[in-house]
Amino acid sequence: MPSTTGRSMDAKKSLSLNIIGMTCASCARTVERGLKRLDGVEEVTVNVATDRAAITFDPTAVQLTDLIGRVQESGYDVETHRVILPIGGMTCAACVRHVERALRKVEGVASVTVNLATERATVAYVPSVATIDAMRQAVHNAGYTVLDETPPAASGAEGVDPEAAKMAAARRRMAVAWAFTGPVVVLMLLHMVWGIAWPSMLAIEIALMALALPVLVWPGRPTFRSAWSSVTHGSANMDVLITIGTSASWISGPLSLVTPLTSYAGVAAMIMAIHLTGRYIEASAKGRASQAIRKLLQLGAKTAHILVDGEEYEVPLSQVKVGDVMVVRPGTKIPTDGVVIAGQSAVDESMATGESMPVPKAEGAEVIGATVNQTGLLHVRATRVGADTFLAQVVRMVEEAQGTKVPIQEFADRVTAVFVPVVLGIAVFTLGLWAFASGPLRGVLVAAQGVLPWVNPALSSATLALVAAISVLVIACPCALGLATPTALMVGSGIGAENGILIRNGAAIQTMREVRVIVLDKTGTLTLGTPKVTDIVPLGVPEATLLRLAASAELGSEHPIGRAVVEGARARGIALATPEGFEALEGRGIAARVDGQAILVGSARLLEERGIEVAEGAAEMARLEEEAKTTMLVAAAGRLIGLLAVADPIKDEAAAAVAALHDLGLETVMLTGDNRRTAAAIARRAGIDHIVAEVLPDGKVAEIRRLQEAHGMVAMVGDGINDAPALTQANVGIAIGTGTDIAIEAADITLVRGDLWGVVSAVKLSRATFRKIRQNLFWAFIYNVIMIPLAILGLMHPALAEVAMASSSITVVMNANLLRRADIRGR
Repeated sequence: MPSTTGRSMDAKKSLSLNIIGMTCASCARTVERGLKRLDGVEEVTVNVATDRAAITFDPTAVQLTDLIGRVQESGYDVETHRVILPIGGMTCAACVRHVERALRKVEGVASVTVNLATERATVAYVPSVATIDAMRQAVHNAGYTVLDETPPAASGAEGVDPEAAKMAAARRRMAVAWAFTGPVVVLMLLHMVWGIAWPSMLAIEIALMALALPVLVWPGRPTFRSAWSSVTHGSANMDVLITIGTSASWISGPLSLVTPLTSYAGVAAMIMAIHLTGRYIEASAKGRASQAIRKLLQLGAKTAHILVDGEEYEVPLSQVKVGDVMVVRPGTKIPTDGVVIAGQSAVDESMATGESMPVPKAEGAEVIGATVNQTGLLHVRATRVGADTFLAQVVRMVEEAQGTKVPIQEFADRVTAVFVPVVLGIAVFTLGLWAFASGPLRGVLVAAQGVLPWVNPALSSATLALVAAISVLVIACPCALGLATPTALMVGSGIGAENGILIRNGAAIQTMREVRVIVLDKTGTLTLGTPKVTDIVPLGVPEATLLRLAASAELGSEHPIGRAVVEGARARGIALATPEGFEALEGRGIAARVDGQAILVGSARLLEERGIEVAEGAAEMARLEEEAKTTMLVAAAGRLIGLLAVADPIKDEAAAAVAALHDLGLETVMLTGDNRRTAAAIARRAGIDHIVAEVLPDGKVAEIRRLQEAHGMVAMVGDGINDAPALTQANVGIAIGTGTDIAIEAADITLVRGDLWGVVSAVKLSRATFRKIRQNLFWAFIYNVIMIPLAILGLMHPALAEVAMASSSITVVMNANLLRRADIRGR
């Protein structure tokens, strides 16, 4: 495609993308055609052998995100890596915007989310284009730093907790500030309340200036440094407002000695001390909000007892390898994920599932690392270690959730992008307003002085203008806006992890609130997923012959029902033959040859397609299906020889959990490939509202799409593996798993526990978290809307303005912590 007229040929860029999902030359042509249709793309070469697309494009017309989006629209994906960078130097929501903007400018970066509460940047990038070093440099150029963070494993008992160190530094700065500010407050109160100015007013003013200056230059130094860095890098953060406000207050002291201006030097110390106090309280509250990950990391065992040549050795956990046999005694933690090879016990899995009842474990059972063995001695073979363990996956998932944004946050982000410059403009406007309209404004103060004791209309116009401008600067607070969403998301995702609810994407919390229909897959979700043969109905052959032929044919099947037939035959001691010519007929059954006979096992439709009469078994089939049993017809040598019924027991909690979903205002739909009669029987037992039956595996996505068109927002609950496409199509995908087998890629929310109460808890948690987000955003906005006009009118004392500003951030963080009181229990 020729470049657009007027664009410089020198502006062209070339890059190479790794494409995921291509299998043939046709795939390559599809990707190539899609990319070439983008305006600004000049040349595309896609190589299916290397899975790479070489693209030449005009960066003024098309961005990397456009290229990735077009590849995804074509039905493929682009390989991107994700990295979480700890950022140093951020103090407010304006800083978040500056860091995001800097990282987005790095070539090869696809998306960036910066979280003020966790002080981390989550970056998705194309590894063949972008580098971590380039990101570090971009952050540095913006006036911030990428910290060299201690790995989680090292931040336990032996390492230094960075959060604790940060709180200790904040507490130290606060203490030093108040050591100087305390005498300032005493001197000001003696003069203002009792009229004492000993030995003279001039001495008092000089003492106030002398005491205030160390507060600004010592504990206040990081605030001034942050402000200077922000300004010199072409931006402005909240520290700029505090710096200007405190500097102007202190400078009024020396000026008061030679001009009619009233001294507010002591107030400068009060503003900084209150600001640092707010920072300390905020850091403490943020520490409580972020404790989920730290608690999870602390759960892990530090050492393991392993068997080597029959001898038992204690080794650090880091030395345990896959395949090692661990000895786990009663009352100790299971060091890492594994499978029991000897012994019986009960294991407390509450750290993973939130379920308080111990779970029985015997040979062959999977166990989760960091859970507690309670009663018996176990020998466990390690199956996952290090970053592959269940605990590591949970930590990673919680971090990912905290690195995402909720759509409602977008408006707050747009406000914070211009907040500080606008406040600076309002402060200048305030000075001008008091310069040209001091008469009417002084009248407001006269009317208010009876109610607000700090208001003094007798001050000079210049002093009143300065007080109002300083109040505007220090009362404005973008921090509360920046913390409103991330703190609630941090607490919510942590509570979820503690209760076996893993939230992968913050947007799911907002979407879940708008969901009106919950779609439940039948097998493994509403039922236990362990079908068993319940009825054998022979027609003209012995029962054993019927079961032998059907089970032998099913030996090649991977389907749970096929495996149930095989297990049923073996349990009855029937010897099976090896099938030949096995063929799985999707959604209908299987075909194979056993002992030279053509065997069909499946639906009536399958037999009818092969010209086999099924009327003889119709009555029995209807009876069995009415009992909620999946019924298969078996044909041999072109003749119906009997029926097999398989029942997958419904979960004990299914009816109660579905009723609880109804109480939450949700409609329920059961989606299954089973026949309508069996599906209806199960739906009646569970109390399901609607049934979508006889759906082939590849038809589930279309059914979800149809439900979305009919009802709006839809959540899908499935096993996360077989249902991955349907989970992705749903507005919220909920994967329900058990133990270490958690499939997280396709789902927005993963339930570690295998029961349906987890779905109820997930809905309640999502709603409670979103409620906190809305409350926080409301308070953050309403605070600024009310307080800034009061400051413009001169009705706020600068010290009280700073108290109000600090309180707004603290209130938002503490309100998020109140989410811990929410009752998210399903039952």
